[in-house]
Amino acid sequence: MGVRHWVRLTGLLLLSLALTLIELLYLPLRFDGALLPMVGDSLPLPISAVVAAVTLPWLIKRARRISLRLLVAGSPLWIWLLGVLVAAFPGPGGDVVLIGDWRALLLLGCGALAGSITLGGMLGRPAGSRPGAASAER
Repeated sequence: MGVRHWVRLTGLLLLSLALTLIELLYLPLRFDGALLPMVGDSLPLPISAVVAAVTLPWLIKRARRISLRLLVAGSPLWIWLLGVLVAAFPGPGGDVVLIGDWRALLLLGCGALAGSITLGGMLGRPAGSRPGAASAER
């Protein structure tokens, strides 16, 4: 890999880490009247899980354009999982960023599942093939 590829991969990894932090910080978002309007009895809005399910496959596809190796193509997923894991442990003051309820499981499930499915789909295809290419050649 050349310098240009390393710069692009580093940018993707930094973007993956930034998205992880944003998703973790917006995970406790609720319709409680403070930031969002009041709906019912403080209804939770786990929009972070949807953001993770959309952005991780995109990051993995972009990383695969840089290199076909599993370690490189899956590196945005590995960084995301590492960020979520680190957020589960308490910091120096005892604060934990990852909340301990169903929204954390939803975030982990949506992000990891979407990323794993994308990565697995890429591994199942030959290196030079595109989806739908076989039907177009007939």
